[in-house]
Amino acid sequence: MLRCVPGVAFIPASLVSWSSAAFIISYVIAVLAGHVEPLVPYISDTGTKPPESGVFGFMINISALLAVITMCIRYLLIEKQNESSHFIRSSFNILSLCIGLVGCVGMGIVATFQELSVPSVHDIGALVAFGSGVVYITLQSIISYKSCPKWNTYLVCHIRMAISVISCIAFIPMIVFASKVSMTKIDWTPGEK
Repeated sequence: MLRCVPGVAFIPASLVSWSSAAFIISYVIAVLAGHVEPLVPYISDTGTKPPESGVFGFMINISALLAVITMCIRYLLIEKQNESSHFIRSSFNILSLCIGLVGCVGMGIVATFQELSVPSVHDIGALVAFGSGVVYITLQSIISYKSCPKWNTYLVCHIRMAISVISCIAFIPMIVFASKVSMTKIDWTPGEK
């Protein structure tokens, strides 16, 4: 089992590195191709038109797979720690894993259905990915506090909770502003809604 295999820490590091590369590479391709303006485009805009759409979709699907593996490792780690400490109910850990996996499915939907080709499916996937992600990291923050001080330091718990709060704060305006946009397009002209 993965919880007995030393050296799996490279998987979460790979997730962060690969996901960052996915955003940066698709951004660079989109800017060089003239498909987006270089100043702060939406992530989805940088993966809408070929050739960057293929790169974006492929790399984000790999990111979703790495996220699934990372979440499963975290689940197994918590289960193993909980065997000796009994700091949470096992069902809470399973719930957290399931919510995280739902978020990974949302990532796959975002990667597969580009923003301009199937906007409603893309938007639902983004909502599922980001919403589940916020809930997942909040549940993981709670698990971290419950396992303190034996398995975590309070500093780690505070950092995780700060990330959770920032994510939640960012999620709310995303929903509000996304609901106000009636159509999806990349190029806007002055005077358009």
